[in-house]
Amino acid sequence: MKTPAFVLHDSVSDPKAELWFAESAGFTTLPFDAFLSEPGSPAADNLRAAVAPFLDSAPDELVRRQFIANVASGQQLLGVLRELGTVHCSIGLHRDDVDETGTSSSQPLLSFFTISWRNTAVAPRGVTAARAVTSNVGHTGIEFLELPCGPATLSESTLTPSSDSGLPQQPLLQIHAHLPHPDCKRIAVLTVSTTAVARRAEYRGMVQQIAETVSFANPLDFATGAER
Repeated sequence: MKTPAFVLHDSVSDPKAELWFAESAGFTTLPFDAFLSEPGSPAADNLRAAVAPFLDSAPDELVRRQFIANVASGQQLLGVLRELGTVHCSIGLHRDDVDETGTSSSQPLLSFFTISWRNTAVAPRGVTAARAVTSNVGHTGIEFLELPCGPATLSESTLTPSSDSGLPQQPLLQIHAHLPHPDCKRIAVLTVSTTAVARRAEYRGMVQQIAETVSFANPLDFATGAER
């Protein structure tokens, strides 16, 4: 068996980082700083340069306007997520390896992965992890875990858009991992959201695998013996 290969993101050396983790294959990170950059800033110029080829290849002005509108909607969504404490988000694209008949369907599965911080009342970490799933209605499949980073809970919830929302009436499965910080004042919430409800077990395993890699201290410091 080959040793798993890891690609280190530049953020691993960010002095302001408060959480480190390894992301599963198939996820593409959405850069908050680029999409939410101030107009006229270097990051905004980089974003404009990145989307220019898509605008230039559009067949007509209507398609260009639709593309710009979609980007703007995405920026609004990311802005709301940031206000709610989200510090990381990725889009997942995976191949459906097995369908209900036991054969490969090779259909693409879409998901959305986020990491968010929530402030909590000061309490032992195990208590905070338990409260995260017992104080919210709708959490099912609750499981208590002891991870390398400390106590945690894993849970599931299913949401269905209201009939007047204009969204497709497909149930949205969310798998959550709740990881209290060692300062006992906040909790990191890892969530994968997907409409592929039939792949509940696979996505649950994926979230747990990511949670098992989480560290609240820079793991590179331990690897090199350096002191922060």
